[in-house]
Amino acid sequence: MRKFTALLLAVLCLLPLCACHGSRGMDAFAMPESFDESRTFEISFWAKNDTNLTQVAIYEQAIADFEALYPNIKVNLRLYTDYGRIYNDVITNIATNTTPNVCITYPDHIATYLTGVNTVVPLDDLFVHPEYGLGGSEVRFDAPTREEIVPQFLQECAFDGHYYAIPYMRSTEACYVNKTFVEKLGFELPETLTWDFVWEVADAAAAKDADGNYLVNGQKVMIPFLYKSTDNMMIQQLWQQNAGYSNPEGDILLFNDTTRQVLETVAEHTQKEAFSTFKVSSYPANFLNAGQCIFAVDSTGGATWMGSDAPLIDIAADKLVQFETAVMTVPQHDPENPAMISQGPSMCVFNKSDPQEVLASWLFAQFMLTNEVQIAYAQTEGYVPVTAKAQNSDVYQDYLSREGEDNQLYYDVKLKASKLLLGNVDNTFVTPVFNGSASLRDAAGQLIENTVKSIRRGETVDDAYLDKLFESVNALYRLDQGGGASATGKKELGPLPSAAKALLTVLALTWVCIGLYLLRQVQKRKKIEKND
Repeated sequence: MRKFTALLLAVLCLLPLCACHGSRGMDAFAMPESFDESRTFEISFWAKNDTNLTQVAIYEQAIADFEALYPNIKVNLRLYTDYGRIYNDVITNIATNTTPNVCITYPDHIATYLTGVNTVVPLDDLFVHPEYGLGGSEVRFDAPTREEIVPQFLQECAFDGHYYAIPYMRSTEACYVNKTFVEKLGFELPETLTWDFVWEVADAAAAKDADGNYLVNGQKVMIPFLYKSTDNMMIQQLWQQNAGYSNPEGDILLFNDTTRQVLETVAEHTQKEAFSTFKVSSYPANFLNAGQCIFAVDSTGGATWMGSDAPLIDIAADKLVQFETAVMTVPQHDPENPAMISQGPSMCVFNKSDPQEVLASWLFAQFMLTNEVQIAYAQTEGYVPVTAKAQNSDVYQDYLSREGEDNQLYYDVKLKASKLLLGNVDNTFVTPVFNGSASLRDAAGQLIENTVKSIRRGETVDDAYLDKLFESVNALYRLDQGGGASATGKKELGPLPSAAKALLTVLALTWVCIGLYLLRQVQKRKKIEKND
């Protein structure tokens, strides 16, 4: 009995550790009085690049420059090619307290990271700290002040009453248009694209001759309208029409009549072979550059893949078709009041048991906002710097003024994409952030993907189909079952860590063993009494 009692006490002692295993139960970050320069810190930085070696070199140079300023901080870079993989790895590592120190991510993802207690450091106090805050007196580099970060970009990093990230780069979506083919079909590009115009031209481009060749390009392949991120396609159309998607309380408003109309339109033009998606067909740039697409919607952060002279063309040279590329905003329902989504990576700082390590991480994250890093990275694609300080600098303004000087650094499509966002910052929007908003975004895109696939399989898209689609997508992403935020806005804390489950299992088995032991002792005692 004493052995079982000792075991039970051991389990009960371990149980509190289970509750705070990893980030759960971790103390909130407390700002040290000063940075300890006598100690050595090793921090990890998880980042994403678009298989662009120039971007990798910029990360590496930024780390080298930072380490030269802070010799007692070593930064280990871990690169990913997909934000989803970063998200999954962070979620996996939260339970074991092996998250990175600094991570490039999205606010939707951070909202899920916050289901652990004190997982991500709120940055409000760090922003304004006189010595180590943005532009602080003890910071060893020319950091921007809070006021020098573009307000719209900074606001995207605020939710649940705190700032949990700082913006790193910003982009939006652009429609890359084969203007040559639009005019060949007898149309003239308007100042602002509308959905009606795009669908009309796309349908016209789907016409074939008697041999099955498309009239507009003389080829066997043509996808007139090709969209990369169908989640953005759905979200932007709902936003442009003031229809429901979600709200800050986490209410799921996606499954509405406007969503049905969007899907019915997608089905109609997919039936006419005028529309497809990246997941169904492949990268829009590849079709655009081969003369097999007229409207290719992708991020401004992918501009160097777009156009006949793109520096990062991903198809064989003999497949290229020469055409004039127009860079336009995504199609609008109300061109007088344009709306487009703001996107692009942010950086968050993860909490650790050592506040000095967190401060070292914050200094590195802040360094990534310096002009040198911001401008260098923005020049790799159609991104824009997130600080007015970088945007207004002589170096960046000179870069913008040299559009078209070559097809590398000054590639005209890339610079047009950057200018498109700079000219539309006030027309951009972001969706509400809450635990589960990442799943909702995926669900929005899944509705379009499933509709396109069904049409290609010869299925009928009608009210019954859409009823079933809404139900299946809702269930797939657990939008009404606590897979994040429920349809009623309830936030869930997520599953227990595996260690917690193991300890609870051990505790249950211990009680079972104690019960069996006591039962056996009673039976022995009865047997002895009977023999006596």
